[in-house]
Formats: sequence, C-alpha cells, structure tokens
Amino acid sequence: MDVFSFLAVFLLVKRLQKSLKFSPARGKWAPLFTMASWIIVGVYILAVIFLHEGLLKIFGGGILLGAIIFSEKEPDFHPLLSFIKAHYPLAAATVLAGLVQVVAIGFFDKYDNYFDFAILGSFIWIFARWATTRKQLQEFDLIQQQNLVLDKLVAERTAELTQQKNELQQTLELLQTTQQQLIQSEKLASLGELTAGIAHEIQNPLNFVNNFSEVSIEMIDEMEQELAKGDTAEAIAIAADIKENLGKIIHHGKRADGIVKGMLQHSRASTGVKEPTNINTLADEYLRLAYHGLRAKDKSFNAEMITHFGDKLPMIKIIPQDIGRVLLNLFTNAFYAVQEKQKEGDAAYRPTIEVITSASKDFIKVQVKDNGLGIRDEIKQKIMQPFFTTKPTGQGTGLGLSLSYDIVVKGHGGKIDLHSKEGEGSEFIVKLPLI
Repeated sequence: MDVFSFLAVFLLVKRLQKSLKFSPARGKWAPLFTMASWIIVGVYILAVIFLHEGLLKIFGGGILLGAIIFSEKEPDFHPLLSFIKAHYPLAAATVLAGLVQVVAIGFFDKYDNYFDFAILGSFIWIFARWATTRKQLQEFDLIQQQNLVLDKLVAERTAELTQQKNELQQTLELLQTTQQQLIQSEKLASLGELTAGIAHEIQNPLNFVNNFSEVSIEMIDEMEQELAKGDTAEAIAIAADIKENLGKIIHHGKRADGIVKGMLQHSRASTGVKEPTNINTLADEYLRLAYHGLRAKDKSFNAEMITHFGDKLPMIKIIPQDIGRVLLNLFTNAFYAVQEKQKEGDAAYRPTIEVITSASKDFIKVQVKDNGLGIRDEIKQKIMQPFFTTKPTGQGTGLGLSLSYDIVVKGHGGKIDLHSKEGEGSEFIVKLPLI
C-alpha cells in the first residue's frame, strides 16, 4: 500500500499534462511535468531503500498533499479542480496510516486491514472522480482546440488587416502627394491666367515712373539754368517740384514692387502662417488682376466692377496667399459667367461684378455677386466637389472651388455660402472668423 500515494502523484502529473494538450500554457508546463515525472520515480526508489514503511507512507502522503495544494493554486489547472480535490482522501489516509504505524505499531498491526482498505478505497475514489469528469475534460479539450483555431484565424486576420492598413497608408500618402501636386498645378494655372493682368497692372506704375523721371530731368536742367542766372528763389521752387515728383516715383515704384511680391507669394507654397491683413486691399488687388487677365485674352470684353468696401474694417489674421487664391478664383469665375452670358447676344445686357466687404462682431464677410448665367439647382450641391466643373473640357480643372472650400472652411474655420438663380446670376459669400 506504500506505492499508492507515489502512484497517485505520478498519475496526477500525467493527467495535468494531458489536460494542457491544446492550451497555450503547454509550452510553459511541458518541461516541468517531464522533470517531475522522473523525480517522483527516483524519490520513490530512494524512499523504499532508505525509509521505514511507516515513514514511507508519511513521506508519500506529504508529497501528494503538496502536489494537490500546488495544483489548486495554479489558474491553468482550474478546469480539473474537482479531480485534483479527489486526491485529498488518499493523502489523508496515507499520512494517518503512516503516523499510526510509527507511533502505535501494535494498534496498526491489529487494524492494518482497515488502513489498507481506506488507502485502496481512496485510490479507487480518484479513478471514480476521473471517470465522471472525463466527459467534462473532453469538452474542455474541444473548447481549447476551438480556441487554438480561433486564435490562429484571428492572427491571420490581424496580419491581413495590418497588410491592408499598410497598403491603405501607402495609398493615402500617394493621394496626399498627388493632391499637393494638383494644388500646385492649379496655382500655376491661375498664375498663368493672371499674367496679362499683372503685366497691365505693372505697366501703369512703370509709366508713371518713366514720365515723372523724364519731367524731373527737364526740371533739373531748368534749375541749373536758374542757378547760373543767380535766381535762387526760382531754383528752390523747381527743387520743390522735383522733390514732389520723386515722391510720386517712390509711390508708384512701391506699387509695382507690391504687385510683383504678390505674384511671387501667389506662386509659392503656403507658409501656413497667419498674419494681420487688410481684406479690402487684398480684394481690390485681386479683382483688378482677374479683370485685366480676362481682358488680355478678349479685348472686346468689358464689365462694370462695383465695390462696396466696408469702412474701418479690422485687420484679420489670415494666410494672405491662400485667401488671395480664394478671392481670385471667385472673381475669375464671376467674370467667366458674365462673359458667357454676354456671348448670348443680348444688346441690353451689361456685365456687372459687385464686391462687398463688411464686418460683424465675430467675422468679416466678403460677397462676390455677378449677373451672369447662374447655377442650376441640380448641380449646386456638387459645385464644391473636387474635379467638378461647369466649364467646357480644357477650360477648367474643377479644383478651384474645391480648394477654396478647403482653404476657407478647413484652413481658417470659416464658411462659404452660395446663392444662385439660373439665368440671373450668383453670389458667393465668404465668412472669415475674427480671431
């Protein structure tokens, strides 16, 4: 009967090892179980050789009790908890028999059959509990197998999703690069449209500079003659006129310089830095540039430009080249709309563009009105979409209003509203928040 406790420990280790066949924890416990099996065999052989029969029972029962307590505490073995607890009677019976055999050998010899029956019965009880829990363990093994399959499927799906995410990220980066290229192309295209207008605007101040320079040279000759005569009073008067001319030359030179800087600013990438800007000056400059740009391509075209710029509007913090691009697009579209309506041949028609600026407590508003063709109701919702255009093929990219919407709404937290009636004209209202 001494062998039952050691045999029970050995079988318990093997049963626990089998229960983890499909568990992720198998790798953790497999080497420990193999080592424990050999240790149990070795310890039993040494105990049989060196220990008294009673001490052998106590030692075997103690090892079994330790194995039970250890197994109960491990979460990996909780599905077998009822089977593990079934070993307690055998451990108790073996230890009790060993103690009695050591302490009261006579009593043990008299009742040894009862002790042997208790140990044997406890051992049989373990197998009875094993039989009743076997079905549960099979179901648990099946669940573990299914979990392994699910884990594998999840891992495969995760890998697929990760790959798809990486592919989508690459596609997004490609789209962002393409978007930047399209934006730059749109800017260069609008710059090309402005070339004639810019040339016209620069020509005016340059003419003033040339004219005042020629007059100033003649006046210097006159001043020299008056000085030669000794008429210093007249020379001083001429010098004052020359000084006034030089002031006008500086003024028109700065005007030409401002136009060139505006053109360069329009062509380069946005800095993203907002700076205080006079919206009236910005709108007036781009309105004239858009008009003269169109006039350069069609000398017969004329339009009335009406401006109602609000008095004493506060400076607004915006990105000037971006908002300038928005205004240029709205002005260009307005001139295109009235030009197309003029081609219908109505002699009484007078193309008119009206620009109104105003301010409220929270925002500055820019209204761009035209009496052109107007926009059909069915396409109003599409007008801000990328690549949508009402112009013939080759005359529009479909990016102007889309980029304008992004600049105003996403870049500046503003709004763009559209009011239009087919055949009567359109009005775009840009609202920019005062920060």
